[in-house]
Amino acid sequence: MTAQFVRLLDELQRRSLRMASLVEDIVQEVCEAAFDADERLARRAIGRDKEVDAEEVEIEAETVRLMALYQPVGSDLRFLCTVLKVNNDLERVADCAVNIAERAMHLDKSGLGRQSDAVHQMASIVRRMLRSAIQAYGVQDAQSGQSVFPEDDAVDALYGQIIQSIVADAVRQPDRMAAFLDVLSIAKNLERIADHATNIAEDVVFLKTGEIVRHRGGE
Repeated sequence: MTAQFVRLLDELQRRSLRMASLVEDIVQEVCEAAFDADERLARRAIGRDKEVDAEEVEIEAETVRLMALYQPVGSDLRFLCTVLKVNNDLERVADCAVNIAERAMHLDKSGLGRQSDAVHQMASIVRRMLRSAIQAYGVQDAQSGQSVFPEDDAVDALYGQIIQSIVADAVRQPDRMAAFLDVLSIAKNLERIADHATNIAEDVVFLKTGEIVRHRGGE
């Protein structure tokens, strides 16, 4: 492994982490926009998604270029594969955040109703999961990555509760269906962000151990 290759890998990692930080900021913004009914903040988050899209394409192109040019093996190959997968998940997280922001722009806060506490709790856990997964990726710590896994179950449980509550409320108040659908969409996209955060954490474990830990529930 040449010094030039090492330098390029370091530069790629820094760029990937900058994108991760941007995505984390966008998720924070859209959660604030949704709960505060802040249309300005929602539009700002949507606009920042273009920057994420551009970075995703350039990071992928650079990763593929390094694979073709240096033909790495072992840990270097695992690192580049991990960058590709994390890159994709981060872009998907940003897409989910945009979906939340679009709902936030016309969300009736009273539509949260009985789901308010559960959605707030869900958003808090999801933001923590994403932050933990990104931090684990930054320091390449498999143990830190594994700490993210149990929280995905908590998010899934909250999402199930929200669905049940919305179904019951919609029967009693069919005239508020549009508001309920906004809340359901926000919850669904938070659940998807949690899934992508889990994917990133799984990729960190793969990076450090070479072990593929996806589909753990089926083992």
